[in-house]
Amino acid sequence: MRYFDDFTVGDRFTGGPLMVEETEIVAYAEKFDPQPFHLDPGAAKDTLFRGLAASGWHTAGMTMRMIVGSNAESAGGYIGMGVDQIGWPRPTRPGDVLRIEMEVLEARRSAKRPDQGVLRVKTTTFNQNNEVVQTMIANLLAPGRPA
Repeated sequence: MRYFDDFTVGDRFTGGPLMVEETEIVAYAEKFDPQPFHLDPGAAKDTLFRGLAASGWHTAGMTMRMIVGSNAESAGGYIGMGVDQIGWPRPTRPGDVLRIEMEVLEARRSAKRPDQGVLRVKTTTFNQNNEVVQTMIANLLAPGRPA
């Protein structure tokens, strides 16, 4: 477990793997993003995606799961402070095996709460073919090491 004090700019971390299941894609879509290309493999064939694709927001959730379980796991958990940039250059598909690579771009102690710090982190999510399925730059609040 890491504290804010354990991170420096340029640090790199990895997480995963995580298998993407068709049933999870459909279940997520039914509840949060009910579009044909996320719900029905047959209907998805006639869309821009040419097959079933996970919602980008589902991919973001899976990425967060890998961040939490990564070798950069925070001792007190991470609290998202905001996302500066997110993109999905290719769809996440059933059967994909995802992994992440993270890089600390900035680390600054909180001015209001010196027992915490903000990490600006770039996280890239890859599939089993090393193709990028998501890029994200986010700000994460991390606890400082107890005195």
